[in-house]
Amino acid sequence: MNNQEKIVACIDKDGNTFDVPASELIYRPSIYGIVIKDEKMLLVPQWDGYDFPGGGMEIHETIEDALVREVWEETGYTVKPIRLVGNFDSFWKHPSTGKFYHTILMYYVCELVSGEISVENLTDYEKKFGGKAEWVSLSEIPKIVFRNSIDSHKLLESILS
Repeated sequence: MNNQEKIVACIDKDGNTFDVPASELIYRPSIYGIVIKDEKMLLVPQWDGYDFPGGGMEIHETIEDALVREVWEETGYTVKPIRLVGNFDSFWKHPSTGKFYHTILMYYVCELVSGEISVENLTDYEKKFGGKAEWVSLSEIPKIVFRNSIDSHKLLESILS
């Protein structure tokens, strides 16, 4: 058996790559909601682009509980998950802490249940790089930049076609 530690390539929000020993990675399952209503998609501004509402699961949460909580915190809306449409690995560098993560990203199409757009539940950190959720016209989606580590346009193409 080889005693040499595995090195993993991690990426930051700007696309820079870092070689990181696997022992330094933090494991973080994350979940995101894709919500479409009236030819618009619910997105959260992040830096100079957007992302789907969602984030890290807490150790005690079910997938559904984490999804509902994360979407509510970032948007003010309550949702119901309908179906899993994608899951991916991601190795990344956190923009504020500088820590490196191995994340399993799960994406669910969700049904809107209730609520209204709010920033009330955003953390101070989320307010620094993000902002108030927006309903973005589906016709504008091909033109926007997604600030996440997956090919969001390809994922959406598989859902919308």
